[in-house]
Amino acid sequence: MDRLNAKLYLQNCFIMKENERLRKKALLLNQENQALLTELKQRRIAKTKTAAPPNNSGNGNAAAAAAAAGHRAPIPDLNAAAPGPRAAGHEKAAAAASPNKPKKAVAN
Repeated sequence: MDRLNAKLYLQNCFIMKENERLRKKALLLNQENQALLTELKQRRIAKTKTAAPPNNSGNGNAAAAAAAAGHRAPIPDLNAAAPGPRAAGHEKAAAAASPNKPKKAVAN
């Protein structure tokens, strides 16, 4: 029993030492990450300050003006229903609604 207890004690010591090592490594990585994030924000601010103002000549090309100013186009909503004649929206949904194709049996 004492032998098992000593073995478990040594394992526990090893785990605690490894935990402390990993904790220090995580702290260093977090500090590096924060420094990189700050640098990225500073670069982005500097880039927006030096970017030329958009050319609003009234030609209707807002996307080109936004790109020239360093702005990105809005990200499309991929969860929205797709425009077009299909109302199902996805091939699997359309296939599931099709009564001609038999469904596969699933083993329980």
